[in-house]
Amino acid sequence: MTTVSERTLADLYPTRGSEEVLIGRKDPVVWSEPGTPGPFWARELEDFERDGFLAAEQLIGPEEVDEYRAEMDRLVSDPAVRADERAIVEPGSGEVRSVFEVHRISEVFARLAADPRIADRARQILGSDVYVHQSRINAKPGFGASGFYWHSDFETWHAEDGLPRMRTVSVSIALTPNHTTNGSLMIMPGSHRTFLGCAGATPKDNYKKSLQMQDAGTPTPEALTRFATACGIRQFTGAAGSATWFDCNAMHGSGDNITPYPRSNVFLVFNSVDNLPAEPFAAPVRRPSFIASRDFTPLP
Repeated sequence: MTTVSERTLADLYPTRGSEEVLIGRKDPVVWSEPGTPGPFWARELEDFERDGFLAAEQLIGPEEVDEYRAEMDRLVSDPAVRADERAIVEPGSGEVRSVFEVHRISEVFARLAADPRIADRARQILGSDVYVHQSRINAKPGFGASGFYWHSDFETWHAEDGLPRMRTVSVSIALTPNHTTNGSLMIMPGSHRTFLGCAGATPKDNYKKSLQMQDAGTPTPEALTRFATACGIRQFTGAAGSATWFDCNAMHGSGDNITPYPRSNVFLVFNSVDNLPAEPFAAPVRRPSFIASRDFTPLP
């Protein structure tokens, strides 16, 4: 495992400057060698390489979904969790929107993060041992839960957390049915091959605002129109237990949920142990460890 002190870092993906910039991806999408054993079929990795995402109709079974949803409900309703800085509430309703670091505060979600069906897929994509960079549950209750505006996760993780390379992958596992009407995930296929460096400086403690409504690191409508025209938009629906793997630089977002039906998921981010964060590339200070982990222990 390469430590921060052993690396000489160059900023390959400048962002938060005076204007938006487009930069071609300088990193692999799939880091493992062709033919490396793992849960993904070779064809699936080819699809992930091309599109920047891969959907699974069922990653976990119905009984597991019940267990994880019950644990989510327990966390969301726990007054101690709600009072903790890990909990993010909806600006309007005051309902819990997200709870971060669930793999540290919940044995149930810790087991899920280390589950070979999940961790081995992350290892196969990233070509190395992995640790959890971030975890959270997104409750997204009905009747007014706000969406997540279009963004690249890597832009934020690079600018504010100091991740140097695009060697990070996320999985969103549905704990409730995802419909076209209740704010399901949208991704622009192929957008992961171009980095959009956003304009504007990062305010101090930006995370306190961005976790409710993102501002810094937000693409302009002109840039998003250009991406959507070139790439199109794919919306992901599925039953509880379905999942979507997506590359850290994929342009994605989700709409508001004004239906009665919650769209809840557990979100796990895996980073390579060879891609440890340094100082932020475009922010005055690092975000807290409950958002960007500083425990780099590889998953078993």
